[in-house]
Amino acid sequence: RKVILNGKSSKDTLAREIMSDNVTYVRPDSSLQECMALMSQMRIRHLPVMEGQNIVGVVSIGDVVKAIISDQEFIIEQLDQYVYGNQ
Repeated sequence: RKVILNGKSSKDTLAREIMSDNVTYVRPDSSLQECMALMSQMRIRHLPVMEGQNIVGVVSIGDVVKAIISDQEFIIEQLDQYVYGNQ
């Protein structure tokens, strides 16, 4: 999309001509909330995970949503057991 908007052809365009210079990233110890906040604030769907100068992974918005849903399901299950006990 960015190539076409600049009136160029994808066949003749180098990645460095359209890539982002200042990439937003997180560290391995970043929380889900930090990742989600960055993704929302920057309007991005993927975050590289950097350790020093190395990319050690990529977190997608789908990964974050899946993890949050899993955490919520666990909390709901625990609350359910607390309220209703083991039946």
